[in-house]
Amino acid sequence: MASRRTSILQAAARVIARRGVRGLRVEELAAEAGVSTALVYYHFKDRTGILRSTLEFISDRAEGYTTDRPDDAPPPTAREELEQTLLLELQDTVTVRENSTAWGELRASAVFDETLREDLARATRLWVQETAGLLGMVRPTASAMALAGAAERLTALLEGLSTRWLSGSLPVTHARILMAEAIDTEIARLDA
Repeated sequence: MASRRTSILQAAARVIARRGVRGLRVEELAAEAGVSTALVYYHFKDRTGILRSTLEFISDRAEGYTTDRPDDAPPPTAREELEQTLLLELQDTVTVRENSTAWGELRASAVFDETLREDLARATRLWVQETAGLLGMVRPTASAMALAGAAERLTALLEGLSTRWLSGSLPVTHARILMAEAIDTEIARLDA
């Protein structure tokens, strides 16, 4: 069973995905989590604490579903690990839809909220660095600058494809094809 804190964070991701950051009300969050508002404030102090913790929660949850492999699966090649990490952000599951929608809502709100902007920038930098690290495992002789550029393009494209898929502008299968093609293109570019 999930801890109370985790239950509140799961509820926060759901509420933000449904109503956006501006629509996040502590009373509604508490009701969604099945706890008192006092308990929400006990764990997170204030609304900013809720948003920061939710951003961290959805980043950690994404890492879980993009890196999880069966125990008996052979270790992936560097290329397989890169593809899995990026392509599993485009799967039609409740958790991925919720995570991706909440991430998009947090990103949109960061335009107007400097504190959230800094937290989101940090989370994005970490995601780009991790992606650059995976690309570096695929192409170890590529320069750090080339790897960072490729990672930036891939993660930005993934966010855009995710937004189009979630808004119904693009089927998830086509989004995955486009992402796989972009991975191929970036790896070929690193070879050049």
